[in-house]
Parts: sequence; structure tokens; C-alpha cells
Amino acid sequence: MTITQDMLKARGALENKLRELLGIPVFLIEMDAFALPCGCGGITINTRGLQLDDLEVFEEHILKYFTETVTSLEIDPSFLFVRLIPGTSEIASINARMLCSNCYMDFARGSGKRPRPDIYILRFDSRE
Repeated sequence: MTITQDMLKARGALENKLRELLGIPVFLIEMDAFALPCGCGGITINTRGLQLDDLEVFEEHILKYFTETVTSLEIDPSFLFVRLIPGTSEIASINARMLCSNCYMDFARGSGKRPRPDIYILRFDSRE
């Protein structure tokens, strides 16, 4: 299988799990792998129909499903977060990022679940 085939399969499976869990039409419209100039890498899944309230109520389940998805794509699930559309409670994307040293320090100094108004952290594993 190619990386795009793996991503298509993972995206579809996660979308189906979220729809079953929430009972609403959640759409995962695009999954992208990225590598940033700073050294970070990971995936971003652009969403429609997913709200912060849904996440807060079902966070344990959504975190489990997302962790399984990124692990299946050989991405370290140590930093998982959602990005909100500014000024709303609509989730724009679900993200898994393998942090470079500089970005790790930036997020490590953040304030809990909401280091910025548009970020909600699902998982942030500290480095020893």
C-alpha cells in the first residue's frame, strides 16, 4: 500500500467512528501529511460538523480513535490537538504533530488545554 492509500483508509475509518459515536454527520474532508521548516511533522485532518462541545463530552473516545489512527500511519501520538475556527466553537482541524525542540518548548510553556484561543490540546506528553 502507498501512503495515500493508507491515509484514505485511515481517514474513512476515523470519520465512520466519529459519526457512530456522535450520531451526527461529521465530515473529515481532507487529511494531509506535512513537514515544516522548523523540523515538526505530522498530519492535519480538516473537519466539518465537529464542535468543541462534542469533543469535551466525548474526549476520551475521540482521543482513543485519533491515537489509533495516527499510530496506524506511524506517527507519534505524543502531541494531539484540535484547531478551532477563531471566534467559534467549530473545530477546523484535528492534528497530530511530532514537535521539533523549539516548538516543544513553546507548547510546554503553554497554559493547559488552551495555550491559545484557537487550540485545544488533547494530548501533550512531556519529554524526560
